[in-house]
Amino acid sequence: MIRINENYLKLQASYLFSDIAKRVAVFQQQNTDIEVIKLGIGDVTFALPQACIQEFHRAIDEMAVDSSFRGYGPEQGYDFLRTKIAENDFKRCSEPIPPDEIFVSDGAKCDTGNFQEIFNDAIKIAIPDPVYPVYVDTNVMAGRSGLFKAGRYDGFLYLESGWDNNFVPNPPDVPVDLIYLCFPNNPTGAVITKTQLQEWVDYAREHRALILFDAAYEAFIRDDRLPHSIYEIDGAREVAIEFRSFSKTAGFTGTRCAYTVVPKNCMGFDAQGKGHSLHNLWNRRHTTKFNSVSYPVQRAATAVYTEAGQVQVKKRIDYYLNNAAIIRQAVTDLGFKCVGGVNSPYIWIDGQRDSWEFFDLLLNKAGVVCTPGAGFGLSGKPFIRISAFNTLENVQKAMGRVKNALA
Repeated sequence: MIRINENYLKLQASYLFSDIAKRVAVFQQQNTDIEVIKLGIGDVTFALPQACIQEFHRAIDEMAVDSSFRGYGPEQGYDFLRTKIAENDFKRCSEPIPPDEIFVSDGAKCDTGNFQEIFNDAIKIAIPDPVYPVYVDTNVMAGRSGLFKAGRYDGFLYLESGWDNNFVPNPPDVPVDLIYLCFPNNPTGAVITKTQLQEWVDYAREHRALILFDAAYEAFIRDDRLPHSIYEIDGAREVAIEFRSFSKTAGFTGTRCAYTVVPKNCMGFDAQGKGHSLHNLWNRRHTTKFNSVSYPVQRAATAVYTEAGQVQVKKRIDYYLNNAAIIRQAVTDLGFKCVGGVNSPYIWIDGQRDSWEFFDLLLNKAGVVCTPGAGFGLSGKPFIRISAFNTLENVQKAMGRVKNALA
């Protein structure tokens, strides 16, 4: 008989955003006259930047002509995109990131979920709480979680993030092997300083651990004192993998393009303690299981780095940050404590009640969709996340509704 991977049975309920979609669908069926404003899932609102669209069209035209048609491309990504990434995205780093350390992919979600495949099933995982669910669920699928008890898996070390540490967890007092960090953080919107990130890099070097650093929202950082990349930190190239995305930066959520940086001097170890290049292992996995992003999409992504593309991308991000400031001000005026909304498109709100209860309240009384914090971990139960990814008009309308509903 065909046997299943029984680790899948340990996954809790269905995926968070599927649950939200089902509740919203029921509400809309019962309230057809109410316009629902969605400030939950972190999807963008605006079309691709015009610079990207122009390059997209040009590349599609190339695909229509035999002489310029492209078939299979390099699995790691075309050199024209990898070179632009290396030249533009890591200027602040003390050491250059060469193009051949960059792997183009179809999403940071995919890469952060897939990277754990190259590690032993018995490694000890440190996961922030609250956290993006993909980090947890993919390690549950891999069999590293143990049993689910009282809201947590007993095989993980949870790094609690709350008001006492400004939602930036400290390195643990015990050794771990694989560490997930995300800054600016999803879901909390919190940011990390260079000093705090240096502590994590030092910890990883001391324990021969690895940091998976999700920097998908780095383009929203406006404070020059904050690091955009973990490779701005001394020693990080030895112990860190970084994930980035064009989704929130340039609106590629439906177009799919991202990349992962795997330094050649970053090592993993076998049972005898011998080091092996994670760059080589990821390249083997990547080329075996992935055929890269389509040529037109990679051409479109390259246009982000043109002068026009940079202006257009910044304009979009500034727009979303203005939305975030409006949301943050509105919930603060209502008396709620919150974090995020500065250097981040997310506002993490302490609702002082169960987050699904707060979700239902905002949906049913205001027609506004947020994300319940319970979906991000035990520490998220009293919180909700509101996203700035919508139009200014909808954000203003939504905050007016919320004020009326909570008055």
